[in-house]
Amino acid sequence: MGSGELTARDPAADFRRDRQRLVEHLRAGGIRDLALLHAFASVPRHVFVPEIMSHRAYDDVPLPIGAGQTISSPTIHALSIAAAEVGAGQRILEVGTGAGFQTALLAKLGAEVYSIERVQSLHESAAHTLSRLGVKARLMLGDGNLGWPGPAPFQAIIVCAATARPPTALLEQLAEGGHMIVPVGTRRQELRRYTRRGDEFLRKKIARARFVPLIDGNRPGRRRGRPG
Repeated sequence: MGSGELTARDPAADFRRDRQRLVEHLRAGGIRDLALLHAFASVPRHVFVPEIMSHRAYDDVPLPIGAGQTISSPTIHALSIAAAEVGAGQRILEVGTGAGFQTALLAKLGAEVYSIERVQSLHESAAHTLSRLGVKARLMLGDGNLGWPGPAPFQAIIVCAATARPPTALLEQLAEGGHMIVPVGTRRQELRRYTRRGDEFLRKKIARARFVPLIDGNRPGRRRGRPG
């Protein structure tokens, strides 16, 4: 290469390196599930965020995706999926499709994914991105508080918005022994796991978190709880 020449930049290669760095970061943070780490190494997070934010796609931070919503940090996604003990062939409900990144991770793990989004623009954008990537998931535009009764019960339910208390309809749609991951709280929030044992739900704190609120479907425009 002659003096003054510039090396051509390969964005695809840069993103691959960024994904690998993210995987190593998650591993160092305690994520040990090899299938989950492989999913993070395979799913291109940069296509799920606005192009102007793509240079930060593999930072371990939440990013805005429009309509006042955010895509959670990779660590929160990893903790949620790991705590839900998602495995191949399981029927999983995701409440809050958002950009569709977590939907893609769940599908990569071999789960049968059902995902609900209330914001139409996000629902349509996620459907387009997932289709372009060849990700198979069932998507619905609707009220996540009500769950998805048809295919219930679910082996795991992951709620991607905070609520003052876990919606009853979602708890009822959880299979015996299944886990529901949900951020709970108002000003102070924590990510929790609820495990079904008959009519009881065993609670475990996973981590502190900060989510956008779960919209209350009973009263348009009103929000249930506050991010957690």
